Amino acid sequence: MMACKYSIKYLCLLIPLSGFLAGCSGSVKDSAPQSYSKNWDEIPDAVPRDEAKSKYGNPGSYEVFGKRYYVMDSSEGFRQKGEASWYGTKFHGQRASSGETYNMYAMTAAHKTLPLPCYVEVKNLDNGRKAIVKVNDRGPFHDGRIIDLSYAAATKLGVVATGTAPVEIRVVNNGTTNEPGKAVVGIDEEYIDENGKLYVQIAAFSTEENALKLITDLREKKFHSVRIHVDNNKGKLLYRVRIGPMPTDNVAEKVLAQLKEINLNNATIIRYN
Repeated sequence: MMACKYSIKYLCLLIPLSGFLAGCSGSVKDSAPQSYSKNWDEIPDAVPRDEAKSKYGNPGSYEVFGKRYYVMDSSEGFRQKGEASWYGTKFHGQRASSGETYNMYAMTAAHKTLPLPCYVEVKNLDNGRKAIVKVNDRGPFHDGRIIDLSYAAATKLGVVATGTAPVEIRVVNNGTTNEPGKAVVGIDEEYIDENGKLYVQIAAFSTEENALKLITDLREKKFHSVRIHVDNNKGKLLYRVRIGPMPTDNVAEKVLAQLKEINLNNATIIRYN
């Protein structure tokens, strides 16, 4: 579990929704509720649905413990492996980053960079259990940990007793559209692009960390709409850094020229037909 989800610096960034952060400055420890009546196999999954992006939960970037995080423009096709933790009574009833109230009995979770809200399937790699949760909060800010589960989600996945567990997560709904029927449900083997979208692809990496470093550098150089597209080839992930989608070929050519001015000479224009 986490002792504190946010730094004071991050608190300042989230004043409009920071009521839930008050506990961070105190000495109250997080814990499980005194009683919980459901067995793990009786806990229902969250049900993915179309939702608008959170008004407050998706800043371009934010800083916690001296490290800057960049919120992804899209959750489509996202997969990640790492360690899961959980949080419970300390934050129960307080405000989550999305503006919703954290409920430790609901199937929710926190992630550092996925857009809020979205839905992910979490698989415990130790016991094979799976659960679908709604990502509506930020965290966990510990090295190696990729997702912070609500108490209910951690119970269903068998993480409560161990505190942490190795997991794989994948997005099962993009959760960020206002148009009914536009959700991308059950994305599994590869990233899916809509026909006709035009991008400038800059580089591809085998690790998300290297892709994020390039994104940070490009955003500092004032490039916009920089994002990661995740490809999955038989379980091997490839993180492609792209700018777009572009409105016209002319705009794409201009962006390509700007990238070459800073010695990113391998950038190419790609289109999905």
